[in-house]
Amino acid sequence: MPLEGMKADLHRYLQVGRDALVWKLEGLSEYEIRRPMTPTGTNLLGIVKHVASVEAGYLGEIFGRPFTEPMPWIDEGAEANADMWATAEETREDVVGLYRRVWTHSDITIETLDLTAVGRVPWWPEGNNEVTLHRLLIHMIAETHRHAGHADVVRESIDGAAGLRADNGNLPEGDVAWWAEYRNRVEAAARAAGDEPRGV
Repeated sequence: MPLEGMKADLHRYLQVGRDALVWKLEGLSEYEIRRPMTPTGTNLLGIVKHVASVEAGYLGEIFGRPFTEPMPWIDEGAEANADMWATAEETREDVVGLYRRVWTHSDITIETLDLTAVGRVPWWPEGNNEVTLHRLLIHMIAETHRHAGHADVVRESIDGAAGLRADNGNLPEGDVAWWAEYRNRVEAAARAAGDEPRGV
């Protein structure tokens, strides 16, 4: 496959993950998108804020195109995990708008550089930190889709909504009764495996 075709494929996969992350916020209240759903505080709006911050670095700064808007939550000396949640003053529109502006900035990097263009990641170990746009696109796709998977589980835990996007659930079709029976079968198989459940 020609490199330009490969670049278009990589860009498309990145955009699918971006869109999935933003879609996971739709239809939820301000509390629900910020609500910590795991012991480590994982929440939907924080996931979007984190991925926006990471993408601004990998597909901007690394190639000499720093994103110009301040992101104090990732500055040196920032509070640990400050990029993983939104303050009460940071609105959904602020965070999603930032993410979309990062996309625009990153897309210019993707469109104007060859896949063989080399950037330097200062926070990676010396000797392993000079990387191509090709490698960083793969890295950013993995990062985005990993966090989209987190968002899948968090969103399902909030209101039961699941799937890749509004027009593609990417799940078997089944009504509430089908899913309840399916879940019961999975639970029965887990119990039959022999270990006693903890905390149930």
